[in-house]
Amino acid sequence: MRLLGIDYGMKRIGISLSDEEAVFALPHSVIKNCPSKKCAEEAVKKIKEICGANSVGKIVLGESVDYKGHPNPIMGKVAPFKALLEKETGLPVVYQSETLTTKESLRTPDRIGPRGNVSRKRKGMEIKKNDASAAALILRSFIEKRKVLK
Repeated sequence: MRLLGIDYGMKRIGISLSDEEAVFALPHSVIKNCPSKKCAEEAVKKIKEICGANSVGKIVLGESVDYKGHPNPIMGKVAPFKALLEKETGLPVVYQSETLTTKESLRTPDRIGPRGNVSRKRKGMEIKKNDASAAALILRSFIEKRKVLK
């Protein structure tokens, strides 16, 4: 069963897909987002199309929590988005912690500066790829957790 991963953001939604056996997670695309209900509906419509075109069986949505496990403010937007996804796609949508995935996605070899930090110039490069990469990290975490629990 193929899985779809989502890194929800107020401006962009990163999308990733697994292979058919749900072993690997790969960045897929980025969908534009905004705070309005209409944007959320458009994003869900695009996600539904991706799910249909790729025979997705489950959606893994990043859950934003602080280090104490309490929901971050963005979860006020993520929870209704999850409900809309479930309603429109008919697929199960599960949460997976997204702690530090955006930071980790920035730390690829092509973005690391000479002192081992992410330079400001490189941080701005390929920002869309970063959102899809963060979605892939969320999906990879879910896949790895599932393997451990088997």
